Amino acid sequence: MRSALAGDGRFDPREAGPDEIPALIRTEAAAGRQRILVCGGDGTIASAAGAAIGTPLEIAIVPAGTLNHFARDYDLPLDPAAALELAASGSSQPIDVGMVNGRVMVNTASVGAYVDFVRHRESRERYRGYYLASLVAAVRVWLRPRWIEVALRTDDGEREAFRTPLLFVGVGEREFGRGGLGKRRPEGARALHVIVINERRRPRIAALAFGALLRGREEFLRLDGIDSHLAAGADIVLRHARATIAVDGELVVMESPLRFSLERNAVRLVRPDPSASPSDVARAAEK
Repeated sequence: MRSALAGDGRFDPREAGPDEIPALIRTEAAAGRQRILVCGGDGTIASAAGAAIGTPLEIAIVPAGTLNHFARDYDLPLDPAAALELAASGSSQPIDVGMVNGRVMVNTASVGAYVDFVRHRESRERYRGYYLASLVAAVRVWLRPRWIEVALRTDDGEREAFRTPLLFVGVGEREFGRGGLGKRRPEGARALHVIVINERRRPRIAALAFGALLRGREEFLRLDGIDSHLAAGADIVLRHARATIAVDGELVVMESPLRFSLERNAVRLVRPDPSASPSDVARAAEK
């Protein structure tokens, strides 16, 4: 990635740590910069997007994370050359982001099993590598699931209480079934998608996980063990005053209640024309 940037005179690359990114972006916005290029994964992108809210700054992305969920959701090219071409010559469009207790989220947030999964994976990743550590962590979490007590209140007035292994909030309506597992649904509802696993039996939880892959989306969301809401906002009250949650793949300690909201058209993202195919973007990078 560094070599690709160094050889492209259209960019003025600078290295910045995660804590330095917001101040750097605000400085560039105040100086009248029109567009800034961000290289990183979902957590880095969320940090940059949070700093760009309320400014006319356009955010271009070169995906450099492990899974790059955000880039895949918006059809951003994963190839560095194609990503740089889009960053330099593409147009921008406003996108929605989520907020949880004042922190920007561009993809997903969750409490429960995924937090435990990340903790176990990170403790093993140095010795076993990302993918093997992920497999071991997934087995560990399934064998010893931890249930959390939550009270959910959405902006449509619904109130429910759960004892659940996992609560998930996505920015934009999410896909479940053969088309994808938790990724953003193309042309889906502009809302927060709140999903709660309302099941306590371990074999049944495993059946729901496999069912997400085998069933169609509508059939999966109608299952008794799945509670699904599309809302512009949601408050989640946890049993303890402070808890660790996962936001865009990063673990963050927050105070309860967790107040989620959808911020429409909050950030301008440089992205392919929705009518263009991935091959069109690749051809543009070759010119």
